[in-house]
Amino acid sequence: MSKHAPESVSIFNARIMRSALADSLIKLDPRTLWRNPVMFCVEIASVITLVTFVMSMLGINHEPAWFTGFVSLWLWLTVIFSTFAEALAEGRGKARAASLRKTRTDVKAKLLKKPEFGTPFELVAATELRKDNYILVEAHDMIAGDGDVIAGAALVNEAAVTGESAPVVRESGGDRSAVTGGTTVLANSIIVRITANPGETFLDRMISLIEGAKRRKTPNEIALEVLLIALTVVFLLVCANISPLSLYSVKAMGQGTPISLTILVALFVCLAPTTIAALLPAIGIAGMDRLFQKNVIALSGRAIEAAGDVNVLLLDKTGTITLGNREAVEFIPVGGYTEEDLAEVALVASLTDETPEGRSIVTLARQKYGAGMQELPADAETIAFSAETRLSGVNVGGKQYRKGATDSTVAFVRSLGAQAIPNTLESVVDRVARAGATPLVVSCDAQIYGVINLKDIIKGGIQERFQQLRSMGIKTVMITGDNPLTAAAIAAEAQVDDFLAQAKPEDKLSLIRKNQEAGFMVAMTGDGTNDAPALAQADVAVAMNTGTQAAKEAANIIDLDSNPTKLLDIVEVGKQILMTRGNLTTFSISNDVAKYFAIIPAMMLSIYPQLGVLNIMHLASPFTAILSAVIFNAVIIPLLVPLALKGTKFRPMPAEKLLIHNLLLYGAGGIVAPFVGIKLIDMIIGMVV
Repeated sequence: MSKHAPESVSIFNARIMRSALADSLIKLDPRTLWRNPVMFCVEIASVITLVTFVMSMLGINHEPAWFTGFVSLWLWLTVIFSTFAEALAEGRGKARAASLRKTRTDVKAKLLKKPEFGTPFELVAATELRKDNYILVEAHDMIAGDGDVIAGAALVNEAAVTGESAPVVRESGGDRSAVTGGTTVLANSIIVRITANPGETFLDRMISLIEGAKRRKTPNEIALEVLLIALTVVFLLVCANISPLSLYSVKAMGQGTPISLTILVALFVCLAPTTIAALLPAIGIAGMDRLFQKNVIALSGRAIEAAGDVNVLLLDKTGTITLGNREAVEFIPVGGYTEEDLAEVALVASLTDETPEGRSIVTLARQKYGAGMQELPADAETIAFSAETRLSGVNVGGKQYRKGATDSTVAFVRSLGAQAIPNTLESVVDRVARAGATPLVVSCDAQIYGVINLKDIIKGGIQERFQQLRSMGIKTVMITGDNPLTAAAIAAEAQVDDFLAQAKPEDKLSLIRKNQEAGFMVAMTGDGTNDAPALAQADVAVAMNTGTQAAKEAANIIDLDSNPTKLLDIVEVGKQILMTRGNLTTFSISNDVAKYFAIIPAMMLSIYPQLGVLNIMHLASPFTAILSAVIFNAVIIPLLVPLALKGTKFRPMPAEKLLIHNLLLYGAGGIVAPFVGIKLIDMIIGMVV
């Protein structure tokens, strides 16, 4: 599997189509279909027309048997097309779930009595593990369940779950301690504390969530369903009152025949919002499937819909707006030293620094300035960076080389007896910070040599993505721990709308609440335990799969690739789902206009010949007109299934412009298409009958 997304499943995969066809017949069971009230009414209508067909065959009903028979057939097909659309959408999810189930084998776990290396273990089945058990996982072992690494560090292959072919490091402490059952340790050993009981693992949840049958209806979907039921009830009452009206009219006019039950049923089905009612379940299921194609698991349909309504996006700077690794781009000497002097001291101070920033300093010093030292002598002492000192470096040859934050480095050289700090240091540090970079001050013993310019590299194309969001009325806010000067410069370069500098967990939480109180829907990403409170508060909370268990439990969406920029894709998918539902609803309701001109003149023509002027499509006869409308009403459902599953094309534009565009396209299209379709079907029936 590639590193990008789970294996793609074609909409019309032959195996899925066969399975969906069988499932669609099973879904005709009234005990299942009643959950879709509109289509349940159509099934009742289909039964009624089947009875009238039998009556026509027996001579009890005076309508042509071919007419009642074909009406009944196409009403049944209308219901089957509806259940088939839902079954097809579910089938794609079930196919993906089946591929995940393949990762499950009869895994044995090395159960420990104490969470310590060297402790004897007992081999048990993975199904016997319980929450808070400790297991030892060694090289080439499959991790038997979800958990947190509490000791050791290992290289883990997560391809079975995430599709990412490159192995990742999982280690105790920090924000990369969470491991997922079904993944494999490639090197080293770790001790894992199990965090989920059997049946409650992340893989179990993934499988149940992507199987469409287990998807709960969202609030918007429920609201739309209530509207469809209301419209159906209205049309049912209208049709029920037409029958006594026709009887009265025949008696009063002394001509014509009363409207038959078959025609009334056909009228009801054609006027009811069957198109959107048939496709509504498929739209929601397919939306979750499209997210899964992007390696994103939505823990609820509500989260996806909320993503479509988001007004404010909170984005971490590192890894989302910037590449995540700062690079040394410049050495700025102070105090009379040269760039070469500074480069040599910076090189020595960074030789044992294995961070990306440290390696970039070594690379710049060697490539641009030819700094000479290749490796440190054996007696060199490494000084690791810590949050308390905010310094790192090396003690070697009786000298102390350091690099770090300005105030920390100044305090360090003063502790060694420095009498004066270079006059230009403050201005250089200020200039670097205002440019959006990080100033790193370098010293050797009591002397400050200069400043390293560590620059955050803005991701390519990120400005265009923010412009798209802006055009949709979405405000972007960058969250960073940088000082306000640096944050302001990066925000300006990335073209975000606002920023929060020196952000602490309580600051993020406060910002989310402030926006929510103002009536906005807020989305954010996070991966650390300190992000959990803000994730729990956000309307759309995206946790990284590499993050802590606390972050994943607080979120309602999990990104398997752990790519913070996915938040932008999630918003687009959410909006696409809402657009698809709205567009097909508009198309479905607009369809009724043409059906009025087809059915109403046909059924009332024998009583009121004057209604013939409404037959603007010049349909051949009342029977072919009604049958053509019924056939079009059924056929349009499978024709729109690909659109429901793929979603309408996402267009980044303000809501009012999008509304006008969709009304013109799907509203006008919904009016015109039936006129053309019904006329063509009528011509074909006329040639056959």
